[in-house]
Amino acid sequence: MNISELLSDEAVLQAIGQRIQQRRLELQLTQAVVAEQAGIAKRTVERIESGASAQMSSIIRLLRVLDMLSGLDLLFPERVQRPMDLLKRKGKVRVRASSRSENAEGEEPWRWGDEE
Repeated sequence: MNISELLSDEAVLQAIGQRIQQRRLELQLTQAVVAEQAGIAKRTVERIESGASAQMSSIIRLLRVLDMLSGLDLLFPERVQRPMDLLKRKGKVRVRASSRSENAEGEEPWRWGDEE
């Protein structure tokens, strides 16, 4: 199953759990062994594989044991600063998002035929 925006949160968790379970089985590891190596409870491994939500730290530990942690780099790629943005900000890195201007909130975009 491909993970896409069309899937519900529950379906995405289910797909992730299935992939983790498949990887564990490829490595021929039991849930108990993986849980012990990851430093989490066996029940947590069972819950993750069944598609239940879990703490991110537990998932990271599980991915580390299953040698899947490098996949997070694809999921959360490091943002490269564009040279023009660095020039505009005089080398400073952005730490906050700016709010939208009050005038732009209520306005709709202009379309052809709206000249009246």
